Amino acid sequence: MATPLTADRLLKALRDEGLTVVQVGNWRTHNRNHKGPWGPVNGVMIHHTVTQGTAHTVELCRAGHSTLPGPLCHGVIAKDGTVHLVGYGRTNHAGLGDNDVLQAVIAERPLPSDNEASTDGNRHFYGFECENLGDGKDPWPAAQLLAIEQVSAAICRAHHWSQRSVIGHKEWQPGKVDPRGFEMDSMRGRIANRLGAKPPPAKPKPPTTPRYEPFPGAAFFKAGRRSAVITAMGKRLVAEGCGQYTVGPGPSWSEADRKSYAAWQRKLGYSGTGADGIPGRASWDRLKVPNI
Repeated sequence: MATPLTADRLLKALRDEGLTVVQVGNWRTHNRNHKGPWGPVNGVMIHHTVTQGTAHTVELCRAGHSTLPGPLCHGVIAKDGTVHLVGYGRTNHAGLGDNDVLQAVIAERPLPSDNEASTDGNRHFYGFECENLGDGKDPWPAAQLLAIEQVSAAICRAHHWSQRSVIGHKEWQPGKVDPRGFEMDSMRGRIANRLGAKPPPAKPKPPTTPRYEPFPGAAFFKAGRRSAVITAMGKRLVAEGCGQYTVGPGPSWSEADRKSYAAWQRKLGYSGTGADGIPGRASWDRLKVPNI
């Protein structure tokens, strides 16, 4: 039993589990809260849609229809494993179900048979509709089954629940058959394995390669030349302990720049004309002047 996750925490929990999430319209405020309470929440309920086509399925679950207004769930799990969030709060997905089942979910023990419809499930369960015809023939792609596992684990992880807090609609309400095409016990096993492991690490950011100014040619360094490259060069010379500046460095090539660069050349082991203070390609590349 728990207070529902905020919309932000729900979104973060799903993304942290590695899911691709699409936020549909005003999902954060799209709900049926005016029809009854939302929470305390006790578990996650999985459904199939009896529809085909992701765009059509998402819109139906968002808007509902004349006899059952939307949203019809919190999220739609598409064939490719993408989760489309369509509502947050009370949604029309669970209907009335068996209180004995609810008590088993709360206690996280094996489920009894559902033989009555007396308890408001919309109050107590997060609901996820899965795009499938529900005829026992429409396939369940591996990416979609993985997403069901990830969605369930993400919410259980956030609430410190076990896999026993995840049920199918057919385990809640007499006469329902969804989800049809895979076994909920098998899915709970997958969820248990995921919860037993550490959460997947955040995707590392690709390393950034430092960018340096290319050698502009020796002729670039002559009296009166003004450039931000010369200022950047001077700062690197100061950082290397070779600065011979009284004021600066600045953007105009000066005698102080030449003397400073000569000190850098000597630091690298050059002498004579090799340490005349005019940059050459080899010494410039080793100075690593940042790209500006």
